[in-house]
Amino acid sequence: MAASVAPRATSAKTPTYKILVVDDDPDIVELLEFNLKKEGYLTASANDGRRALAIAQDFVPDIILLDVMMPQLDGIATCRLLREQPRLKDTYIMILTARSEEFSEVAAFDAGADDFIAKPIKPRALLSRLAAVVRRDQDPHAGVEAIDINGLRIDRTAFAVYQDGKKITLPKKEFELLAFLAAAPHKVFSRDELLQNIWGNDVFVLARTVDVHVRKVREKVGDHHIQTIKGVGYKFNAD
Repeated sequence: MAASVAPRATSAKTPTYKILVVDDDPDIVELLEFNLKKEGYLTASANDGRRALAIAQDFVPDIILLDVMMPQLDGIATCRLLREQPRLKDTYIMILTARSEEFSEVAAFDAGADDFIAKPIKPRALLSRLAAVVRRDQDPHAGVEAIDINGLRIDRTAFAVYQDGKKITLPKKEFELLAFLAAAPHKVFSRDELLQNIWGNDVFVLARTVDVHVRKVREKVGDHHIQTIKGVGYKFNAD
């Protein structure tokens, strides 16, 4: 399916945000694109994972709505490949699936997804969630200085992390989790508190989501920075 790009948006609410819709059901693609364009988003579409990878390279979407069950390449595998593309490291990926089992959600986040929504999709609820994504994205965290602890430097204004001077690339949610914990070293946060502060009230995700993201952050910056407090949650270790 060829990319279908809408005219440039003029709405102040969603200025020129680009969304790639990936689903093998043409009715779902049509429904989503119709509602997205009404809100002023720029859109493109693909009907399988391989086509999505090709379109994303040129379109460089801000947000990707990605179905799981597709021919050629499923959504989980597609998500992993999208995350390997440097130009898409900050793209917000929302997984769409009719499968509601916990393992599907964990697999999606483990592949690098930022959000997860079950089908059947309710357009108004989806648009509300996307609006929340845009609001958070437009907050530049002005005035927040870089955090330097134990050889780890976290620059929130530049969304950059350095370990002993070496730059480490983190997807957006992993970066936000690390920066949030590091901003209050030694303070213990429960999983619910982290979900509320990082994912927000507009997103419904499982507490296990925090565990998956913590594991992925540890793999990249080292185990010693984030400490598990058994039965409670996590804290940033500044010792």
